[in-house]
Amino acid sequence: MKIYTKTGDKGETGLIGGTRVLKSALRVEAYGEVDELNAVLGYARAKLTDESIKEHLLGIQRDLFAIGAQLADPRGQVEKKAEKAGVNEERVKELEAIIDRYDATLQPLRSFILPGGAEVGAIFHLARGVCRRAERRMVALSRETPLPPVLIAYVNRLSDLLFTLARAVNQKAGVEEIPW
Repeated sequence: MKIYTKTGDKGETGLIGGTRVLKSALRVEAYGEVDELNAVLGYARAKLTDESIKEHLLGIQRDLFAIGAQLADPRGQVEKKAEKAGVNEERVKELEAIIDRYDATLQPLRSFILPGGAEVGAIFHLARGVCRRAERRMVALSRETPLPPVLIAYVNRLSDLLFTLARAVNQKAGVEEIPW
C-alpha cells in the first residue's frame, strides 16, 4: 500500500464508510485535532523516563485512535465492528483514578500557574492546550451530529490529567510552578 493516494489532492478526504467530505469539514477538524494530540503525547512519551506515566500514555494513545475512528465514522458503525474502537465510562474513571493518584502528591493550587517548567512538563502543558482544542471541535461537531457523550467526557477528563501530569513531572524535576 502506498503512502500517497492522490485522492485528497482536490481538498477532499474519505470518511469511514466511503463518504467524501472537504478537509475543512468540522468532522475532519475534530479527528485531526485528536490526531495532533496523539502526536504530542507520543512526543511526551519519547521524552519521559517514568515508566508508569509512559504506560498510561500508551493506553491513552490507543484510546485517542479509537476516538478518532469514531469521529471519522459518520454512520457510527466502527465501534460495533472493532472492539478496540470503543471508549467507555470505565476508561473515564481510570483517568480520574490516575488524576487522583498524582494530585495527592501535589500542593493544592492557590492560583493559576503559567505553563512551562521542565521539558516534559512543558510538553504536557502543550498537550493540554491541544486537548482543549480537540474538545472544542468535538463539542461543535456534536451540535451538528450526535456523538457518544463519553467521547467528550473522556477528552475533558484527559485535559485535567495532562495538567496534573505537567505539575507532577515538574515537581519531580524540582521545578517550581510560577503563579499568575
